[in-house]
Amino acid sequence: MPNSEFSDDQVLTCWHKNAHEWTKVVDNAAIPSRRLVTDAAIVSTIMAYQPASILDIGCGEGWLSRKLAEQGIRVCGVDGVKDLVDIASARAGANESYRRLQYEEICSEKLEQQFELIVCNFSLIGKESVEQLFSHARELMLPGGYFVIQTLHPHQACGNEPYRDGWRPGSWEGIEGDFEEAAPWYFRTLESWVQLFRDNSFAIEAIHEPRADSQPTPSSLIICGRILR
Repeated sequence: MPNSEFSDDQVLTCWHKNAHEWTKVVDNAAIPSRRLVTDAAIVSTIMAYQPASILDIGCGEGWLSRKLAEQGIRVCGVDGVKDLVDIASARAGANESYRRLQYEEICSEKLEQQFELIVCNFSLIGKESVEQLFSHARELMLPGGYFVIQTLHPHQACGNEPYRDGWRPGSWEGIEGDFEEAAPWYFRTLESWVQLFRDNSFAIEAIHEPRADSQPTPSSLIICGRILR
């Protein structure tokens, strides 16, 4: 059964402990689904909208921000984990900037700018922090802006648990590395993800289910929303 003892605070604590090991994994392209499918899927989805400015929330060590900045896009990456922000900043190019902010702190007053597109790439892990982020997203966006998320596909990530929202224990299964405790994560059904967009005045523009040709099921879920007029 979903575990109600987990919390958003535990998510951040676990990522603080695993920041450097995670960076090694990303640098070595050691996650097959990312290497084969999901990295390219999020980049191509974003580039289809041709944004001039992007806010990368939960940017981690900055791989996606760097990839987008190489296309001439101005990118601001934010993350709540200091070590990850420091790594991203040390690698930053001319079109990149990084800020350490927890999700609850992300607002237009702190960032002092708005963006054509917000992306959250496998970074919406908690419950209250994610819901609060959605409630503030519109104020961070220019008129007509896009909100793009990539997350675990609910139908695949559910496993043998009941298909309903709730906290789940984390796992590093399938990822080689000297990790400490994995962060818990808050499972949401597809209906719940869609409702988060609608409740916060975003129209669903597209839903993608990236899948490798060799795989029978999707590797992830991408939802693209746009501010309602």
